[in-house]
Amino acid sequence: MIHMPFWKMHGAGNDFILVDDRNLQFPDHNAPAIETLCRRRTGIGSEGFILIQPSTTAHFRMRFFNPDGHEADMCGNGARCVARLAHDLGVAEGTMIIETKAGTLSAQIQGDSVVLSLPEPTGYQSGQLISLPSGESISYTFLNTGVPHAVVLTDNIDSAPVADLGKAIRRHAAFEPDGTNVNFVSVEEMHRIRVRTYERGVEAETMACGTGIVASAVTAAMHTQAAPPISVLAASGDTLIVNFDLKNGTIHNITLTGPTVHVYSAELTLPMMSNGGKGEP
Repeated sequence: MIHMPFWKMHGAGNDFILVDDRNLQFPDHNAPAIETLCRRRTGIGSEGFILIQPSTTAHFRMRFFNPDGHEADMCGNGARCVARLAHDLGVAEGTMIIETKAGTLSAQIQGDSVVLSLPEPTGYQSGQLISLPSGESISYTFLNTGVPHAVVLTDNIDSAPVADLGKAIRRHAAFEPDGTNVNFVSVEEMHRIRVRTYERGVEAETMACGTGIVASAVTAAMHTQAAPPISVLAASGDTLIVNFDLKNGTIHNITLTGPTVHVYSAELTLPMMSNGGKGEP
């Protein structure tokens, strides 16, 4: 058996299991075990599973897995939580570089908050239309802020059908083969918006999504009177701050600032793998 400490953390209600895997003990390609650990009620329960691993180009490497066990390129709130944990473990100082599949990120510890610097969005497409099986046509903006996001502007976010419409857009043929996350956004004031997100891999609305919050703030600035810095009220009730430079229709110097919380720490017990990662904890 392998015994490994883990930490349960959340950023604005977006919760994660984090494991210090700098000695590369965690069995690779072990999606069934990750899915079991992330499962509510019968597992620890989380919206993501994160490994801290060695890096030759940064202070450490972050590997992020959705609760269905599939690896994703990055997670904004997860990156903020792993930065806090890495700092607390002495892996990095107050300012650090993080290697991810989406590229290199930087993070800075500021009291109870973590400021995460993200790469410029890619794949930006505005004024897109998709037709749903119901016959409804939805206008959205698409961009990748580390992972793909569709952003839908709405006048009434409280009544937005996040579960049903989010699921339909997330799996639409326009986003094959991997699908997309879906964000519903309302602009409250010039520097304040509200966001609700249907997350790919979780397959449900979550309390917050860091990369989705960034995608929503960028879209709001490009298409409405919103302007940075933008305070974003998440479904959890927490507020995160997105700041960036907007010049000639391009976005630079994006930061995401928000709280991180340690919930508890404990120990995982995993079987040694000799079958290609088919076992479960």
